[in-house]
Amino acid sequence: VQLQASGGGLVQPGGSLRLSCVGSGFTLDYYPIGWFRQAPGKGREGVLCISRGGGSTYYADSVKGRFTISIDNANNTVYLQMNSLKPEDTAVYYCATDERYSCGRYYFHYELDYWGKGTLVTVSS
Repeated sequence: VQLQASGGGLVQPGGSLRLSCVGSGFTLDYYPIGWFRQAPGKGREGVLCISRGGGSTYYADSVKGRFTISIDNANNTVYLQMNSLKPEDTAVYYCATDERYSCGRYYFHYELDYWGKGTLVTVSS
């Protein structure tokens, strides 16, 4: 099981960015996939997750209404669409999975087994 996040960059406040998380060695749709972020000098924060099969999602309050998660089964990829970006969204973003747990508020608190390399998002004017 391998994950690779990409798509980060520099964006102005109020702008948008889409991150990708590509899975290899497994069928991504069979696993719950979470996005996490870590801002400079801060701890890791769970952002959102999507359940096996993509039937449900869970969003942290900090991103509700601005971020969405979706899955592209043809490309074995999960996307994180980020709109109305704020400077406080600046962080390294990671995707992660662990088939032992289900997507939901507690998913962010488990030590997940599989992590992708992060991608840096900088929101600044």
